Amino acid sequence: MPTALPELNYEPLVIAPARGGPAPLSALQQEVLRLKKERNAVILAHNYQVESIQRVADFVGDSLGLSYEAAKTDAKVIAFCGVHFMAETAKIVNPGKTVLLPDLEAGCSLSDSCPADKLAAYKAANPGVYVVAYINCSAAVKALSDVIVTSGNAVRIVERAPRDREILFVPDQNLGQWVGQKTGRKMRLWPGSCYIHVLFTTRAIEKVKLKHPDARIVAHPECTQMVRDLADEVCSTEKMVAYCKSNPAQTFIIATESGMLHRLHREIPGKTFIAGPTDKCACNDCRFMKLNTLEKLRDCLQNLQPRVELPADIMEKARIPIQRMLDWSR
Repeated sequence: MPTALPELNYEPLVIAPARGGPAPLSALQQEVLRLKKERNAVILAHNYQVESIQRVADFVGDSLGLSYEAAKTDAKVIAFCGVHFMAETAKIVNPGKTVLLPDLEAGCSLSDSCPADKLAAYKAANPGVYVVAYINCSAAVKALSDVIVTSGNAVRIVERAPRDREILFVPDQNLGQWVGQKTGRKMRLWPGSCYIHVLFTTRAIEKVKLKHPDARIVAHPECTQMVRDLADEVCSTEKMVAYCKSNPAQTFIIATESGMLHRLHREIPGKTFIAGPTDKCACNDCRFMKLNTLEKLRDCLQNLQPRVELPADIMEKARIPIQRMLDWSR
């Protein structure tokens, strides 16, 4: 007899179709917009940011989309509401601009899993390896890489990588495994992972699916293979928007960081979105992403601090694989 799925001790987080227009901006949000104008700033927000920040951002998107916006902005100041490696990328492509991060402690467990000194040692011991680095890594790791990828363009970029070079994919082994399956390219995988995405389990998602049998399951490729195999669609956060818009289903279970539901709800107000659960909670918040708050965004625009600064030589070396990604992704 098959073992019955255990009862979950929580109700899934469900965002139902919107009724009426969005709530008016708060006084704090209006102050942020005033400071943005005074500072000639642009506010970039990742899909995983809290809703109050997403609503005042000039651009909300994934790492690739925000990289493009950072590269082409005319603003003098970039307020990057994301995590540290993202703000570093904005600084690399805009070395003469002021780049702010509301909270400098907004790091990334995935980025931390691949220290630059360990990657340098690996390259020294394995000369000739072609390093494909997921953008979720430090500037120092980018400087050691041949090309950068995001979850949205990784398949396309790897397909263009030299066929006569063995690929080392860093730092996310789950994304790397998925890309290898899609492209047929044999790759060495760095043993890193996102602590958020590996918390999703088939057991928890299947339990929610039983309550919503018509729902489509959409998973980020940083999830484990078992979760990816369960999903109806595996894609980047940006492609989740397009998939949920075009798919005739009315309900979707979203297996990525819970902030993504705010954008989906805002851009597709007629459908229902359910946060992918874990075995212990109804949604999955990244503690690093959530270090950024509206108050901290206001303060950083007011004080032009804290700033993201990088050594000139690191920026110069890291700019090459980033630009290669941007060129290959057009």
